[in-house]
Amino acid sequence: MTYKMIVLDLDDTLLRDDLTISPRTKQSLMEAQEAGVKVVLASGRPTSAMLPIAGELCLKEYGSFILSFNGGKIIDCQTGDEWFSSTLPIETVHHLYEISRRENVWIHTYVGETIITEEPNQYTDIEGELTKLEIKVVDSFIDAVTEPVVKVLMLKEPSILARVEKKLQKEFAESLSIMRSKKFFLEFTEAGVTKGTSLNSLIQQLGISRDEVIAIGDSNNDLSMIQFAGLGVAMGNASEAIKAQADFVTDTNMNDGVAKVVEEFILKTVPVSIQ
Repeated sequence: MTYKMIVLDLDDTLLRDDLTISPRTKQSLMEAQEAGVKVVLASGRPTSAMLPIAGELCLKEYGSFILSFNGGKIIDCQTGDEWFSSTLPIETVHHLYEISRRENVWIHTYVGETIITEEPNQYTDIEGELTKLEIKVVDSFIDAVTEPVVKVLMLKEPSILARVEKKLQKEFAESLSIMRSKKFFLEFTEAGVTKGTSLNSLIQQLGISRDEVIAIGDSNNDLSMIQFAGLGVAMGNASEAIKAQADFVTDTNMNDGVAKVVEEFILKTVPVSIQ
């Protein structure tokens, strides 16, 4: 099979634990792009937090794309245009706030380039470190969030959040997409919006078949694209449940797992060298 696109989760997949791309992985992805393969980034992160990584991989120059907010937006890196955008109605966002109070979990969302929360907590701090966005602690979440947003997160210790996830997936089965990106991040987007559905939309617009796509990830929010792609790959550091759903399991994010997939399934068939 000749693959035309490789779709990559960021945290714990493309990125090492220090949030950098290894030289070997970067080299392999540049070679793949030189061979005409689209490298697409797909993350729960907001768009602005993905742009520096897209810049490092020269996605603008190669005419590639970003799937941000778990597929809530599709961004053309070359033009900056949004090919797709989804939002949660303000009434839904405010209702999720009330649910967070009921379940005794923290909640935050994004307004512009700012993370909005009522209560400082260690998990929102982690999101701030990952995204480099300012965290604004407000007196009233409802008063601060007055327009539709792409995504809302609930946050708590993993054991508590696992219980909340199961409960809310039943409660909102028809109205919201709910999944965890990390053990302590429970993410809410519009119903039917996932990395997998946005990937499907993107390749239809580009005239690429799913059999020509590789998707690599490690977390529950990656599962939809892993299952959708012609070659769905789980990282070596993924959970056993994710690995069981994948077509192939590669090495960990700390041991060039992405590079090894690119080298085996792309560069062996179209060898190119970068000077």
